[in-house]
Amino acid sequence: MTSPQAIADAVGKLAAERDMAARRLGIALVSMAPGGCCLRMTVQPDMVNSHGTCHGGVIFTLADSAFGYACNSFNRNTVAQQCDISFLRPVAVGTELTATAELRSTTGRSSVYDMTVTDATGNMVALFRGLARTVAGETIPGLGGPEPGE
Repeated sequence: MTSPQAIADAVGKLAAERDMAARRLGIALVSMAPGGCCLRMTVQPDMVNSHGTCHGGVIFTLADSAFGYACNSFNRNTVAQQCDISFLRPVAVGTELTATAELRSTTGRSSVYDMTVTDATGNMVALFRGLARTVAGETIPGLGGPEPGE
């Protein structure tokens, strides 16, 4: 039987290969865990808004990518059903951002995840909460995997 960590690692590797939006933004996978992950990116000059700070949509994409990797880490096809974000501070060009995702609760096919986005000094710049829904199929067919919350 494949361990939950090995399953999460395999799913994370495949997600990082397939996620063209994340790749385009320079989002890199740092680590995976069952129900969690860590992604990192550096804010580039073409990612700023009219105020000269990182566009909220870019921060949202980083957090949403972490959400996607984490909620699929059990090798069960899972999609976002609802999510929201709170922006806590502006982010300058050149800032390295880290999004950390954690599973909070699972009931049936629904799970709640929290993503924290921090800068390189550990300051929180955004908090993101997502509701995920497990649908039919596996991310990597035949690999198996535990149900979320097991």
